[in-house]
Amino acid sequence: MQKSVSIKFGDLHKGSFLERPNRFIVRCRIDDGGEEVEAHLADPGRLKELLLPGAVLYLSPADNPSRKTRWSASLVLAPDGVTLVSLQSTMANRMVAKALEQRAIPDLADWELKRAEYTLGRSRWDFYLEHPQGKRLLLEVKSCTLVQDWIAMFPDAVTERGRRHVQELTRLKANGDFETGVLFVVQRRDGKEFRPAKHIDPAFANALVIAHERGVKLMAYNCLVDATGITWGRRLGITLS
Repeated sequence: MQKSVSIKFGDLHKGSFLERPNRFIVRCRIDDGGEEVEAHLADPGRLKELLLPGAVLYLSPADNPSRKTRWSASLVLAPDGVTLVSLQSTMANRMVAKALEQRAIPDLADWELKRAEYTLGRSRWDFYLEHPQGKRLLLEVKSCTLVQDWIAMFPDAVTERGRRHVQELTRLKANGDFETGVLFVVQRRDGKEFRPAKHIDPAFANALVIAHERGVKLMAYNCLVDATGITWGRRLGITLS
């Protein structure tokens, strides 16, 4: 039975989305009092399917009082009016770290987490794991928020950096020194299957196909998100064609 892995949110304030002046800032109106504020947005993706005028946002107060923005955008309510989506891209890595420590990811249950932010040459990988048989694994995590018709997709914008990550993991696997893997964390509950967003970034999708053919582990899991926290969900099937 899969272990439960959760992270609780702090105090969240409900508001509505007004505009996004740049990649990392959203303007919104807080429901309680109607104050218009700017909030930091950690997710640099396009998010055009989510950040619609009037969309419900949940904001958290900034921990650092000297920060330029007093708020952070934590969650957005999807257009279906039911599904909450995490806008905290770093939450994916936090969830994976906790799940690895608790051996709660079936695909990686035999692997022991040794280090996060592992540097190899000029590259840095999200996680480095070791297997009792002596094998070593480099794992890269990708946060996914785009879901259409129950299909989770990545990326939601062209990502040269993401493509390079996949290509380098493919090379490292071919060299034989490391096992390598990519783990897509769908930060919403309605993703039932995962596919690369070929219509958005065909180069990334092609790199993922080649990676799979050459032995890179590809994994995808969804998450259960509500206004109190986020819980590790279930494994999703992956379709590359």
